[in-house]
Amino acid sequence: MEDNRAGWGTIALTAVPAAVWGSTYAVTQLWLPPGRPLFAATLRALPVGLLMLLWLRRLPRGDWWWRSLVLGSLNIGFFYALLFFAAYRLPSGLGATLVATAPMVTMAVAWLLIGDRPGRISLAASVVGLFGVGLLVLQNGLDRPLDLLGLAAGLLAVVLSSCGFVLTKKWTPPVDVVTATAWQLVAGGAVLVPIALLVEGAPPALDLPAVGALAYLGVAGSGLAYVLWFRGLRILGPTAASIIGLVNPVVGVVLGVVLLGESFGPVHLVAMGLIVGSVLAAQEPCVRPSPVASREPSVRTTRPRAGSVTTGRPDALDTPALALVPSRSKRAQLPAR
Repeated sequence: MEDNRAGWGTIALTAVPAAVWGSTYAVTQLWLPPGRPLFAATLRALPVGLLMLLWLRRLPRGDWWWRSLVLGSLNIGFFYALLFFAAYRLPSGLGATLVATAPMVTMAVAWLLIGDRPGRISLAASVVGLFGVGLLVLQNGLDRPLDLLGLAAGLLAVVLSSCGFVLTKKWTPPVDVVTATAWQLVAGGAVLVPIALLVEGAPPALDLPAVGALAYLGVAGSGLAYVLWFRGLRILGPTAASIIGLVNPVVGVVLGVVLLGESFGPVHLVAMGLIVGSVLAAQEPCVRPSPVASREPSVRTTRPRAGSVTTGRPDALDTPALALVPSRSKRAQLPAR
């Protein structure tokens, strides 16, 4: 079992995918062909996954054929399709805030599937973060009427991805994180190909900005982001990693203001402060040094017994470090290295 205590470097790297994913909504609305969520989801996952698989040249074996299909569908395929559907129908800030419900959902799924009960700090942090999300949703919802279909799609994407993240932790892949990511990207993209052709028809024509946007979403938003995210899941666990995902709405709101001209006011600022504070608070148990590991081993010293002759050297039985050094006769019997 891996140690869940990690440094702030690991936490920062795990926050990178959440920040990149927060840009999905603005990029989709600005540069991708309108009304083609399945097409966008397929091209975001499949090309980069195939390139990674060709470079790695390693295929799943045994149970990992169907496990990769399940994880790829939950984490990549269906998640991307629903995410793009929501991105086309919701404001950037509101769409990004939906993923902030992921910590609560992930905690519930982790409790049900792997018996991982949430700690008090994580639970409190997720509640504070969810309160911040509520402020953002309320504030952004006043700008224009909410699209209920887009809202439902975003929430369903959160539920499916939370299940996938917990199963990723439960089914520890027998390969490195890059290879496991490639398997899931290919599986998730392959699942979407027939659905996209059936529902949306032939692929649309793409201009240069659309190609650049898809390249960015594929390389940065899929390949790099999921390698860092799955690495964070292995080290931090699904609950702590999902709370880091609250960085997503902060980036989504900022980009919505800068690129799409969406409104920003004091309520947004307070809500973002609550979200960022909850992320930092939830990671504190992961970086707190273990009391057992930080305790210095004690060295016991003995006094010479009355009437004994001291030799001036410590007693090997009272000095564990010296007891590990083999005697001269035993050293001669050790094989050469």
